[in-house]
Amino acid sequence: MELKQYLQERAVIVDQALREIMPAQDLYPPKIHEAMHYSVFAGGKRLRPILCLAAAEALGRDYQPLLPVACALEMIHTYSLIHDDLPVMDDDDYRRGKLTNHKVFGEGIAVLTGDALLTYAFEILARYGEKHQEKKAVWQVLQEIATAAGTAGMIGGQVVDLESEGRNLVDKELLVYIHTHKTGALFRASLRAGALLAGASAEELACLTLYAEKFGLAFQITDDLLDLVGNQKKLGKPVGSDTKNKKLTYPTLYGLAEAKRFVREAIEEAARSLTKLPGKTEPLELLLRYLPEREF
Repeated sequence: MELKQYLQERAVIVDQALREIMPAQDLYPPKIHEAMHYSVFAGGKRLRPILCLAAAEALGRDYQPLLPVACALEMIHTYSLIHDDLPVMDDDDYRRGKLTNHKVFGEGIAVLTGDALLTYAFEILARYGEKHQEKKAVWQVLQEIATAAGTAGMIGGQVVDLESEGRNLVDKELLVYIHTHKTGALFRASLRAGALLAGASAEELACLTLYAEKFGLAFQITDDLLDLVGNQKKLGKPVGSDTKNKKLTYPTLYGLAEAKRFVREAIEEAARSLTKLPGKTEPLELLLRYLPEREF
């Protein structure tokens, strides 16, 4: 199994599920639904839904029943990107090589598009829960995803990130908080959702949780590195915004060499966490290889 092929195949599966589950673009009022489709299908790697599905495979379970949950996770992620790109946040004009939502539809519609995707994600999760036999697992997944998206997760991380901009801070604990909440929380929820709904034991859940935390850390540090030394054309978005906004990042706090060492160590720890799982762990191993292979 090759990494590029695996990611492409899983992305196609997730995209098909998203097309089937999302409201039609021409549904009234069409502007908001067009804007939702514009950002959801802007060409993302679908890492969060793929991680959710891969967690089920690592336990020897079929991933197909989890596709609605995977779609909900991608919608939550997309909502966060739309809001992050707004002038009041990161003020970015491009995302994945395309104009950001607010540049195409205006700031008001962009805000509402993010709101709509977040709300619709929980509608999907509620519908999924109606049909799932293990209600306790569904309720736990709902709670964990809501927490990951809220002030104890992504929003909390974004708030602290915004507050730390331009202050030239040297605060390791603050940096860890921003990374584990702003980015890591949804990775963690994605893997734990797949594990819980696939019937993971306590030990299996602990293994996948550790994997999620180390994957999230490595992903965010790599993201920091890409913003500093990445290829803007290949990334499809501007680079250097962290430096411009004087953000607290691993490269600015520790330097390039040390930041890269943190990535390697996190990947090694994540790989070790997979050894006790009974199912097909190759997809999760491949996803670890994705991190250092991201474009610099």
